[in-house]
Amino acid sequence: MSYTYKTRGVCAAYIDVEMDGNILKDVQFHGGCHGNLQGISSLVKGMSYEQIKEKLDGIRCGYKSTSCPDQLVRAIEEAMADR
Repeated sequence: MSYTYKTRGVCAAYIDVEMDGNILKDVQFHGGCHGNLQGISSLVKGMSYEQIKEKLDGIRCGYKSTSCPDQLVRAIEEAMADR
């Protein structure tokens, strides 16, 4: 299942996720810090939602209350709720 998430409070405009059950098959960030987000994308592919949430939930970017990794957790949550 593919899902597009409109981010809130970060530089990336939106995130495309592809899920197979609770496993993240693919992720694409649009906008934001390209190199860092490519690295995060590569590291989390194949991980379960629970694993990703454990590692990325609550991460902040500087003074912001969220970050692109934290928004990825939100994107996956929405995608799974939307099935």
